[in-house]
Amino acid sequence: MRKNRSGRQSDRWSNPAPLIGLPVSKNDEVLIDIIGMNHDGEGVGRAEGYTLFVQGALPGEKVRVKVLKTKRQYGYAKLVEIVVQSPDRMEAPCPIYDQCGGCQLQHMDYTAQLAWKRQLVLDNLVRIGKLNVLDEGQSGESIGQGITLLPTIGMSDPWRYRNKAQVPIGETEDGLVGGFYARGSHRIVDMEACLIQHENNDEIVSHIKAIGRKLGITAYDEETGQGLLRHVVVKVAFRTGEMMVVFVTNGAKIPNVESWIAEITEAMPAVTSICHNINTKQTNVIFGDKTSVLWGNEVIYDYIGDVKFAISARSFYQVNPVQTEVLYGKTLDYAGLTGAETVIDAYCGIGTISLFLAQHAKKVYGVEIVPEAIEDARANAELNGITNVEFEVGASEDVIPHWKEQGITPDVIVVDPPRKGCDPRLLETILAMQPERVVYVSCNPSTLARDLRVLEDGGYRTVEVQPVDMFPHTVHVESVALLVRNFVKN
Repeated sequence: MRKNRSGRQSDRWSNPAPLIGLPVSKNDEVLIDIIGMNHDGEGVGRAEGYTLFVQGALPGEKVRVKVLKTKRQYGYAKLVEIVVQSPDRMEAPCPIYDQCGGCQLQHMDYTAQLAWKRQLVLDNLVRIGKLNVLDEGQSGESIGQGITLLPTIGMSDPWRYRNKAQVPIGETEDGLVGGFYARGSHRIVDMEACLIQHENNDEIVSHIKAIGRKLGITAYDEETGQGLLRHVVVKVAFRTGEMMVVFVTNGAKIPNVESWIAEITEAMPAVTSICHNINTKQTNVIFGDKTSVLWGNEVIYDYIGDVKFAISARSFYQVNPVQTEVLYGKTLDYAGLTGAETVIDAYCGIGTISLFLAQHAKKVYGVEIVPEAIEDARANAELNGITNVEFEVGASEDVIPHWKEQGITPDVIVVDPPRKGCDPRLLETILAMQPERVVYVSCNPSTLARDLRVLEDGGYRTVEVQPVDMFPHTVHVESVALLVRNFVKN
């Protein structure tokens, strides 16, 4: 808390003065209609024209809310009473849904979630990308001309889909706890089951907590920097059933490590790898730089389609393997490969998309800035006997122009960037190389829309966008977009 000129502490930040001229103030209760939902899954309503965001409210509902915080343009309110309920509302099956921030949409019917995610993509394409999207009215008749935006592909069973759990560990009077951070805080709430995690992940975490309590293992304390166990990371391979456990500790030595190993492997025979990662930094980053194998294998194996992947402790691997196959299938479909094409895969990671495409292309080049990922990509290519791929470490915007100088001319460029989207120089490089097709895999509708606008302005036409629900019951949505080069006669 800062001090004013007289030396007294100012409460300006903790208890701000009300904004003059707004129709509502903090602690007011008002009745509003919910007219939409924002990208965080909060209901959007208006009180005398003033926008309020309400967690837990659904479009079409009339709700009574208590104002929690006001800003000049908008405010936040707490749901007090549902006066008129949406037909899309359902009882969240998770008993700790209201406390946990991991899911945001369990109170919404799954079919409605899929429709909302499509609408989210549509809104971003139109508002940010200024793109002309071919939409359908209530009658099913097309309105206007432009990009085809398909319905979101969902899951037949949208539960227990995550293959990786990263569980923060804390401590109470009863010993170790582990589960999730309470919404809006770093207070760890103990949890025995997560309905979007694979059941085996829940089971092994429960065993580990019980073993830790019995052995008197201490948990890391963020405030003091003391204590040993920071996180437990568990990975399960859906196809092979193999499991990996990673202990992330604030120190190089784990007491009674032999007992840990013996009890874990006895309780869960599916565990084939137990690893140890050391992170002594005072940071909220999960992993440190050093990882070693305590017992078993260095990797576990899983498949996407017919391609086998080795997954190490720190490998990035899509957390929903069922929908990953759907996503990559659509990517392959949009690439339009006949076996004669040269493909560049920017942001290739451990080679998941590259190896998927290589089965149908003449040659695939993958680039990734993380050296360890490229090592994994090369190992995965060798594991599958795929020889028509080359991987290189570096930034796409640096490596791909170098490939161009070497005479590599891609027919297709595939990009799968992080949430921030493509680097502007990469977009410039794509426009300079002029592939016939660009396939854009996106985890963020807003940066997808921004980048599609750049590519369209540079001579490409977005043909189709396919949303895919990789993370049911959360606000996240993946999309795959197909762009083709416009051929203009001189």
